[in-house]
Amino acid sequence: MLRALLPPRLLWGMKAVVTTGLFVTTLWNLRCFLNPPELSGEAPKHTEPLVVLVWEWPSKQVPNISGDVCHELYSIAGCWLTMDRRLLGQADVVVFPHSRLQPGRDRLPKERPPGQNWVWVSLESPSNTKALAAWNQTFNWVMTYRRDSDIFIPYGKLVPNQSATVNIPTKTNLVSWVISNYHRTQKRAEIYKNLSRYLHVNIYGKANKKPLCKDCLLPTTSKSKFYLAFENSIHRDYITEKLWRNSLMAGTVPVVLGPPRANYEQFVPADSFIHVDDFGSLKELATFLKTMNSSRYRQFFAWQKRYSVKLYTDWRERICTICTAYPSLPHGRVYPNLESWFDI
Repeated sequence: MLRALLPPRLLWGMKAVVTTGLFVTTLWNLRCFLNPPELSGEAPKHTEPLVVLVWEWPSKQVPNISGDVCHELYSIAGCWLTMDRRLLGQADVVVFPHSRLQPGRDRLPKERPPGQNWVWVSLESPSNTKALAAWNQTFNWVMTYRRDSDIFIPYGKLVPNQSATVNIPTKTNLVSWVISNYHRTQKRAEIYKNLSRYLHVNIYGKANKKPLCKDCLLPTTSKSKFYLAFENSIHRDYITEKLWRNSLMAGTVPVVLGPPRANYEQFVPADSFIHVDDFGSLKELATFLKTMNSSRYRQFFAWQKRYSVKLYTDWRERICTICTAYPSLPHGRVYPNLESWFDI
């Protein structure tokens, strides 16, 4: 009876599970997932779960993803996540984080089952993504912070709300910056050095030997009127938590260094941030920040009447979006030159 309730491609891989003594647990999870009372005989294709195998977890902390995680946490039905490589033959999609692919192709499966799609995943910018040339003709889809990715995974976004209120935390200083990896060759280091000639910047983070505890970051940056949301490299759509969490969520005005203003405006309202490129010199920028009156300052928070910040911090949520996007993704395509596509 139970055998008839399971999709054929999942039954095909049950032998590996049985031999390891995990048959009962896996079978029970699949029964709950498939809602067997509604099924009889061989399930039609559209009733089968989409099986997404994460070859290696993108972050150091690997969560428990057994069970119907996407439905339980994010109300995404029909999506089965697993890290069990023995189910490679049954996976519709296999996810490969670039950070775990080093040093080379020996980290990939030896064979790709017919009809299976491979996803290349990265949240780093091209400047911090090495050895891409080795992955030509390998991946079907890309999953990055770029809006033109097959699966778009931003660091954050604004979502509509109905509050119609503005909340500006009490300010005790002018400008702050949290920086962990400071390199003099970066543009942000040059901008900071020249800007600091005209105003004082309160610096926190490992680079200044003032690390902040996990729960201290937002209370600290919220005390500043402005926050230096300087990206470590400048690329299209590369807008990280420096804007979303450290600035907007904290209730401070971001002074951004990254892609052009027009690119930022595709993510947030034009009057919610200050761009370094808005000024002819850093002296002009410093003067603008130091002389701003309270009425003008309050205008930067008008976005709060319509939106609130949503952060993407859980890789489970990001990976579950594959299932939402799956029906509209192009099948049978392979990226011929991943480096060429990404290096913008």
